[in-house]
Amino acid sequence: MTANRAPMARSELADLLTDAAQSVSGILTTEYPTAISRSYLHPVLGALSAGPQVVCELNDRLEGFVAEEPLPTTPAGLFTLASYASALGWLTESLAELTTSVDQICTHVGIPTHPPAPASPAPADVARDGESELAFSRVELAAIHTAAEAAGLPPGDYVEVLSESLLAASRITDACMEISSGLLDDASYVLGEATDHVRIGDGPDSLPTLVRSLLARMEAAE
Repeated sequence: MTANRAPMARSELADLLTDAAQSVSGILTTEYPTAISRSYLHPVLGALSAGPQVVCELNDRLEGFVAEEPLPTTPAGLFTLASYASALGWLTESLAELTTSVDQICTHVGIPTHPPAPASPAPADVARDGESELAFSRVELAAIHTAAEAAGLPPGDYVEVLSESLLAASRITDACMEISSGLLDDASYVLGEATDHVRIGDGPDSLPTLVRSLLARMEAAE
């Protein structure tokens, strides 16, 4: 009975991609309360908490899409399915990388190689050489010392794990922005430009934006 349903309209397909784009971009605006003792994790906790829920939501929507229109046969339906599946896979992979990075940070913090340094030599822990010392102002050094003390870490270790956290946050931000942007581009194409034939090439009438981006990433990795 499901197979006899009429194909989804282009506006519905575009809405599916647009809603997915909004869900993905919403990951980046999620705030998560962070304990002072874990302040170095603040840059990643929002995405880490919201990401899995978004993946589940997108997966449920994909299953609903396939249930309504099993194995889409229209060009617009196939285009939408390819775009959506690529976005879901890319996001899942990016969140797995984020989880791995956070695990590494927690391992770093949970298994110290030396006991916490006393308060007096703390500045030397932050600046282990002259060049590093010039990277922070006095105000920034004071803030680092305060945060490090609250986290029970030597300032140098605190700076290191905070840097790792910021790098991980930057990577998931880039991924979510590219995924969201690609979904919106594909939604616009489905709504206004999709033709009766799906063509493979370098132009706008080719594969979905996200599929082409993933192929480019794979080629670059090789």
